[in-house]
Amino acid sequence: MKNITLSIATVLLLSGCQSISNQTKPNNLETHTENQVFIDVASSAEINQALLVDEAIDVIHPVADGDIDLGNDLKENYLSNDLWQRIRSKLEFSIPEEPRLVSQRNWFIKHPDYLNRVAKRAEPFLYYIVEALEANDMPIEIALLPIVESAFDPFAYSHGRASGMWQFIPSTGKRFGMKQNWWFDGRRDIVASTQGAIKYLKYLNEFFDGDWMLALAAYNSGEGRVRRAVRKNKKKNLPTDFWSLDLPKETRAYVPKLLALADIVKRSDEFKIKLHEIDNSSVISQVNIGSQLDLAKAAQLADLSLTELQRLNPGFNRWATDPDGPHYLLLPNHKIANFKQGLAKLSKKERLAWQRYKIKNGDNLGEIAQKFNTEIALIKQVNNIKGNQIRTGKFLLIPVATASLDSYLLSQNQRLAKTQNKVLAGEKRIHMVRSGDTLWDISHAYGVPTRSLAKWNGMAPRDPIKPGQKLVIWQKTAVTTLDSNTMTPSEKAIMRNIHYRVRKGDSFARIADKFNVKIKDIERWNSLNRDKYLQPGQMLKLSVDVTNNI
Repeated sequence: MKNITLSIATVLLLSGCQSISNQTKPNNLETHTENQVFIDVASSAEINQALLVDEAIDVIHPVADGDIDLGNDLKENYLSNDLWQRIRSKLEFSIPEEPRLVSQRNWFIKHPDYLNRVAKRAEPFLYYIVEALEANDMPIEIALLPIVESAFDPFAYSHGRASGMWQFIPSTGKRFGMKQNWWFDGRRDIVASTQGAIKYLKYLNEFFDGDWMLALAAYNSGEGRVRRAVRKNKKKNLPTDFWSLDLPKETRAYVPKLLALADIVKRSDEFKIKLHEIDNSSVISQVNIGSQLDLAKAAQLADLSLTELQRLNPGFNRWATDPDGPHYLLLPNHKIANFKQGLAKLSKKERLAWQRYKIKNGDNLGEIAQKFNTEIALIKQVNNIKGNQIRTGKFLLIPVATASLDSYLLSQNQRLAKTQNKVLAGEKRIHMVRSGDTLWDISHAYGVPTRSLAKWNGMAPRDPIKPGQKLVIWQKTAVTTLDSNTMTPSEKAIMRNIHYRVRKGDSFARIADKFNVKIKDIERWNSLNRDKYLQPGQMLKLSVDVTNNI
């Protein structure tokens, strides 16, 4: 993929910072003696991250005459139209020949495929980041920081609850303007997270009196942790530069990684590294949409696939944008004119699909919202409901997705489903969270590590859980000496979870007969009622005995 860049140059700064407290990103808080030297290399997790399937967006082309370009006047006349050359010309950090830095640099040089993968993933966003850094008079090296943080993956989520390309934990993200709710997570949004990272790094630089090495270390482990290390060295009359501080192992490798990357960009010819080409031009811009819009409808108007639209707008958790904003999308420039024309023709009601629902005895707003994959507040707003009381027999107008929910591949629900459906070693179990459950309690009840339990379910160990939530658990298969001739059919059964797409003419009874399951189980697995008609194309989860088919 080539010629994909992002220009939203004069983006309004997000809301001002709230009171500042330490960032508490998780780290390995080991203590070390002053003379120990740690030579850390990229972890296996980082390697795997970079070897993901190429997520390039192939439909975007360079800006042509007449395209809408929302860029600013920061562009300079570079001899080359190569964004790497633009970055190279502005690098300013000194690169000491420290063992930790040399080790990181050697690793990157030995793994050029890693750099190419990450560069391809960065391609839609790197131009915007460079422009935003220059607009804020920030070191250009910071444009490489998302490589260290997330391998430029806006969907990255760490065991310490850090999310997005710039890896913000929830509290720090909120302090620096990143809205987080059921519909939207600004930590994954390209504009919100980049502007937030610039604000946070500016604050850290001032906190450490203009020392960028200490500011970067604090971005990783928190300003409080770095400040304590500085004070400790001062008391011992030791140097207080980054290289002399007793910091967590992860932080001791963090700054060297960034400097190693900067050195490789600066001396790529010397190291015989050919960086994936990224044009120094603008092809993607921010478009104001005014109010909530179904992402599938937006993709159709923009002549993009739904997945392509979601990759450019990773902050949206669900099937539509947040009803309360932000009301913008990032779109390829050459698609914007037609998108705006199509959007202008839609009435407010046509921006979403709608369903009329008759309230049944025992219904409540929470269950109805869950059934239609929407939020209670939106149902109340649309139907002018003030409290939480609803009356049996009355009708509710409910906004719903225009496409099947499994079409929104990068929504939070579908990403979770993909994680939970991975086949791993052992026996898969499903645990429905009950009131009072904690991840620690559940992990000990099943004899599995808490961190593994969290990973299997796309969570961090400290994430909250709630009643009714489904958790996948993989247990080691127990060794048994039972003779197969003495086992009951249920003991011999091998169950597999599958997804079945409803076809025309299907009914609960027909599907139950086809897969030899009970109707009540189909209802339970899918939170459905047999009185409601199945729709062609609807996806059902089934647990099927495949003993006779393997």
